[in-house]
Amino acid sequence: MGIFVFIGLAIAAILQAEGVKGFVPFLNMEALLLVMGGTFCATLVNYPLKQIVGLGKILRKVLLQGGVDTTGIVGTFVTLSQKAKREGFLALQAEVAAIPDDFMRRGVQLVIDGQEAEFIRNMLETELGFIRERHKIGQEIFNSMGTYSPAFGIIGTVMGMVLMLNSIDDIAAVPRRMALALAAAFYGLASGYLLFLPMGGKLRRRSEEELLVKEIVIRGVLLLQSGATPSVVEANLKAYLEPSQRVLVKGQEEAVPEAPPEAGK
Repeated sequence: MGIFVFIGLAIAAILQAEGVKGFVPFLNMEALLLVMGGTFCATLVNYPLKQIVGLGKILRKVLLQGGVDTTGIVGTFVTLSQKAKREGFLALQAEVAAIPDDFMRRGVQLVIDGQEAEFIRNMLETELGFIRERHKIGQEIFNSMGTYSPAFGIIGTVMGMVLMLNSIDDIAAVPRRMALALAAAFYGLASGYLLFLPMGGKLRRRSEEELLVKEIVIRGVLLLQSGATPSVVEANLKAYLEPSQRVLVKGQEEAVPEAPPEAGK
């Protein structure tokens, strides 16, 4: 959001000062290809193409997905523990299909299947480790691109200055060479500090939030498997929440939606 606000303010300032023609000096295809092409190729040296292409999916996740309702997760586990206490683990089978989170759904299914706590912990924590590693690679790629792009902006500036000085006798070519030099620095610094590095930081924050949710789910599944009472489940899982969120848990104990009716019924 902050990036878009800045871009909007910058566009408004240019329009106010120079009108639409004020954007023309910033359009330089040579500088753009040099900076973005150099950044992409340098990133390819460090990371496989498959991981770089996968950044599109990560970007959509960072920009479009909101935070997870952790209070709803606590309420769901309290509801599941109440039903398990009344009717047994097998009665939870009707609720599993309606759980929207795949990680949580598979954990609860392991409880219904009668797996041991250690087995469930190992399975879920192994998956958590792989998720953490995938997120780490995404952050590293964005941070690397944020480091490379200003460097290629400086390289473009140096190239533009060398070309300008080499053809200093051709006065007509000087403005174009100078524009290349300054535009390369502009593209490199802007893409690095306004796009890649903020994206890496935001991905790190989203990753921390997602991993916290997964840890709450693992804890909830293990409490459910141990046969803990609903009050114990609630008290344990509330410890993961901020004080302002804990008061919201009450009243969400019926958070698990009803399972969809089976076909033909």
